[in-house]
Amino acid sequence: MGGYELTALDDESMGSGTRVVELGARFVAGDVRDSALMTQLAREADVIIHLAADTRVMDSIDDPAHNFDVNVVGTFRVLEAARAAGIQCVINASTGGAILGDAQPPVNEDMPARPVAPYGAAKLAAEGYCSAFSGAYGLRTVSLRFSNVYGPGSFHKGSVVAHFYKRILAGEDIVIYGDGSQTRDFLYIGDLIEGVQGAIEREATGVFQLGSGVGTTVTELIHLIRNAVGPAYPFSVRHEDFRAGEIKQSWCDVAKARRELAFAPTISLAEGLANTWTWFLENRT
Repeated sequence: MGGYELTALDDESMGSGTRVVELGARFVAGDVRDSALMTQLAREADVIIHLAADTRVMDSIDDPAHNFDVNVVGTFRVLEAARAAGIQCVINASTGGAILGDAQPPVNEDMPARPVAPYGAAKLAAEGYCSAFSGAYGLRTVSLRFSNVYGPGSFHKGSVVAHFYKRILAGEDIVIYGDGSQTRDFLYIGDLIEGVQGAIEREATGVFQLGSGVGTTVTELIHLIRNAVGPAYPFSVRHEDFRAGEIKQSWCDVAKARRELAFAPTISLAEGLANTWTWFLENRT
């Protein structure tokens, strides 16, 4: 995001902050639930991009209290600090499928929320607090409902592409929960960044779906991954039962983001998977 001075706050639970420094940003080790630290950092900022979250659906089912604390209390701390500091804008990273539940795709911003796991419920609560701080205090907030984000730099992530790539590199089977017919919307990191920048610069407010707008089955994803990794990295696929709390069909309608954020994803899934695999090979040590 050219033209910005970036400070990254992270608790390093998923990896070291060294990479952030290498990319030219200032790094601060800490937690968004730390009110004093958030207040201090907010005074130095114009915009907060709130990405900190406990994002794993299955983990949220196992430990909903922790998920609530990180995702809801953490978001509240961010908003309180932003309000006190007079921040121009808070961009809140939200999610689509987990909030809306098993809704008929393509999902859009006007659909009623019916989360089926604590993670989705926590993200819905975070969106609610963003809306409330906007209405009550005039703080400009934008909740961007990310699809399944993948791309270079994602070795720490537990999302499907990163998870599959790490298993392939380790020589392990890929496990698919269900028959592979479940669909997801995969968004390349470069396209996501353009969407975030559009939300900041176009002074948007409210909720927006950010995705490719294309539904891809897990079976199709596996086919594209085989093409991306090539014959030098063969892998086997093992099927297990569907897991409770997971969405079976989800992709999004990005018409609102196209219209109001000038959001226009350009990287195909095949190209993005190839770019991501190259990065994983070069950074696996």
